Amino acid sequence: MSPLTAEAKPWYRGAIAEIAVGEILSALGPEWSAFHAIPVGSGTSDIDHVVIGPGGVFTLNTKNHTGHSVWVAGRTLMVSGSKQRHIPNSQFEAQRASKLLTLALGHPVTATAVLVIFGAKSLTIKEQPAGVVVLSAPQLTRWLRRQPQVLSSAETERLAAVAGNPRLWHRNPPPAVDPRTLQTWFKTLQQQVRRAALIRAGWVLATCLVLAVAIFSRH
Repeated sequence: MSPLTAEAKPWYRGAIAEIAVGEILSALGPEWSAFHAIPVGSGTSDIDHVVIGPGGVFTLNTKNHTGHSVWVAGRTLMVSGSKQRHIPNSQFEAQRASKLLTLALGHPVTATAVLVIFGAKSLTIKEQPAGVVVLSAPQLTRWLRRQPQVLSSAETERLAAVAGNPRLWHRNPPPAVDPRTLQTWFKTLQQQVRRAALIRAGWVLATCLVLAVAIFSRH
């Protein structure tokens, strides 16, 4: 049996994508800062990634659609033929970040909404939606680096320092957890998921072999 419940599977797939995008962002260079899984508001909502660099401030909403076809035309986004709300949700996150950073710094700060599609079989963009940039994960770093410079080094440092304060984002931020502890726990979970999948595959293969032998023996 898989160690994941039906309710946990979407969160697990989401974590896989967010970790992969976090690793991609780590290659941007020292002039960029990235914050991950930021609790925001007063409940359990979070922003997957906030990235600050010479090109500005960006909120990244990462979605794992491994094996699916993703189609975008303006405000419409379809995943294997099913309409999803990724675009308005991404725009809301950017607006939320803009408001909080503006209040903290005392001058207007604009965050750009980026929707990052991870693992899709295909990504077809007929028309980019207004207010949100849709990208595949492999396109992310190149796109960020190619944005025109709008912030000086001093401005990016100031923004990063403010963004690094959990109380900017959440009214009652949860206690900090050592990232290494989380990484160790998640790697253990991944191993358990993979082991369970291998065992299931082995049982399927064994069953097929038994059936084949039974059918062959009758002839």
